[in-house]
Amino acid sequence: MHLLQLENIKKYFATQKAVDDISFNIPKGSIFGLLGPNGAGKTTLLRMITGIFYQDSGQIIFNGKPYQPEDDSVNIGYMPEERGLYKKMKIGEQALYLAQLKGLSKSEALAKVQYWFEKFEMQSWWHKKVEDLSKGMQQKLQFVITVLHEPKLIILDEPFSGLDPVNANLIKDEIFRLAQNGSTIIFSTHRMEQVEEICDHIILVNKGKKILDGTVQQVKQAHKENLYSISSNKPLANIEHHSMFTVIEHNQHQLLLQLQPNTNTNDVLQWFIQQGVQINEFKELLPSLNDIFIKLVEGTSKARQFQNI
Repeated sequence: MHLLQLENIKKYFATQKAVDDISFNIPKGSIFGLLGPNGAGKTTLLRMITGIFYQDSGQIIFNGKPYQPEDDSVNIGYMPEERGLYKKMKIGEQALYLAQLKGLSKSEALAKVQYWFEKFEMQSWWHKKVEDLSKGMQQKLQFVITVLHEPKLIILDEPFSGLDPVNANLIKDEIFRLAQNGSTIIFSTHRMEQVEEICDHIILVNKGKKILDGTVQQVKQAHKENLYSISSNKPLANIEHHSMFTVIEHNQHQLLLQLQPNTNTNDVLQWFIQQGVQINEFKELLPSLNDIFIKLVEGTSKARQFQNI
């Protein structure tokens, strides 16, 4: 089942089509990557999902019903890229205040805040002001405030910004745990390697339009280019082009091949064996999400690094 469905959503600002007839579904319990270059329409989409903006046309379905921001917003946790914290307010008081705005009683809010502060080793921050925290500490606080009321939908916009590797891993582990426990997560970032590691499904938008969507594996399969790596203990420098493949690059004991369409990989392997090549490894190279992103957004193919394949 889908937690969130967007159907033919449009949003215009004067003559600018910020979101131009976009539709997609987000399955319950999934980690959904929302990707796109600056100005693609991602923030506008997120603001319509959170009820900050209203769409000009189209429909948003939340948990099987038309989305009503005044009722459904308590089931959403939104962590914007720009921190939305009160700089002069003490951290403990702020966390309690925002938790109660999301519908928790004072006692429930206190229990949740204490749990998360202990979990993230933030107890000593209670009486500090936000302005006294580092960027990474503010990011941890904002993450806690976003998730502590256990929303059905969690929206994270660049959640790892400003975090050191240890705290980034801490947040990442919590994202996986929250999804496993039933939360649905929209993850928006420019870091393609994070998307590939974390997300189940992705959508790519550019200039207000949807360019692609699907599972990460589906997207990579759809954009593969019949590239294969083959390695041997012996030098492969004498291998030339063949009717079944083109040699893209040599690298000592490795070759990067592009197979012709509909070529049987077993036939390629058999040909190399007939040439006396002792094959250590033969594998297909799927494009990275970064390659696909650049190809679709910029219309150019990214040069590949053949080293360390």
